[in-house]
Amino acid sequence: MTLNFPLVSMKTLAAACLTGSALMASQAMAQTTINLGYNGAPDPDKNAVHVFAENLKTLVEEKTDGDIQLRLFPNSTLGEEQERMEQTMSSPMLNIASFAGVSPIADEIFVSAIPFLFDDFEAARTFFDEGSYWEEVENVVKERAGIEMLAVVEEGGFLAFTNDEKPISHPDDFKGLRFRAMDPSQVALYESFGASGTPIPWTEVYMALRTGVADGQMNPPMYIILGSLYEVQDYLTLANIQYSNQFLVGNSQMMESWEEETRNAFMEAVTEANQQAREHNESQVEERIAYLEEQGMEVIRPSEEDLTAFRDIGQPAYLEWLKERNIDQRWIDMALEDAGMSDLLD
Repeated sequence: MTLNFPLVSMKTLAAACLTGSALMASQAMAQTTINLGYNGAPDPDKNAVHVFAENLKTLVEEKTDGDIQLRLFPNSTLGEEQERMEQTMSSPMLNIASFAGVSPIADEIFVSAIPFLFDDFEAARTFFDEGSYWEEVENVVKERAGIEMLAVVEEGGFLAFTNDEKPISHPDDFKGLRFRAMDPSQVALYESFGASGTPIPWTEVYMALRTGVADGQMNPPMYIILGSLYEVQDYLTLANIQYSNQFLVGNSQMMESWEEETRNAFMEAVTEANQQAREHNESQVEERIAYLEEQGMEVIRPSEEDLTAFRDIGQPAYLEWLKERNIDQRWIDMALEDAGMSDLLD
């Protein structure tokens, strides 16, 4: 939901931060109050990420007997994606980042957004919690940037399309439309359907849709409510094309400075908070769709035949885009194996 920014600058910064002094580590050891930054309002009814953050704050303080206290900074008050990732590299803090935050460090993360990679929540959670691909992503992010990938946080369900021009039930309906994109991978997806995509920061999406800079966008129902996009969008297409998630990340030196007991207690809190947030999120999906319908949006549920058309066009185009981005084939192979889709392997 945020800015896309240059890969080179972030990788350069990551290298610099990894050569940081022992002073940073000593600061982390003394740190009892840890900042946690993330996107979106502090509203549990509209922001699933905030639900996770609140749960985490309570559980961390409880399980560490108050040794670690979290201070929450919603609404990007610590900065947009790039700024927060820079802070996480260079100081003892936590951050909930989107693809736009992590991809400049490890663009291999785009592999996890292959269209229709998951049939449901259970499949997606197993992929990230147990898969070898995601374990490798965690390793390279730590190696390149000194950041630990601590949890995959759901942000409100699977991605749905919205627009204000016409009902979309088949890829052919995209032709000629202009869509807001979060990152280059979404641009590639829109183009495969015959539409155009333009990266627009989340903070500017509402106005872009209102003024016609873009005809539509792609987000889970929760974010459509969070951004009041139903005010400027007429049609909601539940294609469930991608799993919608963000990533809890933390400064590695900070965490390595903690005693083993403290670290274990912290990670127990992360696991428990994520489970609670997942249960809350899944229970709210249909209610959010119903709310959008009540606000006047027409809800389109594509047929199995139409979903197959989306898959048959979107998957090959996206896989080709990954190769054009020079992402090593082994990452794609690992992800497809973990997702039980080895039939797509070359």
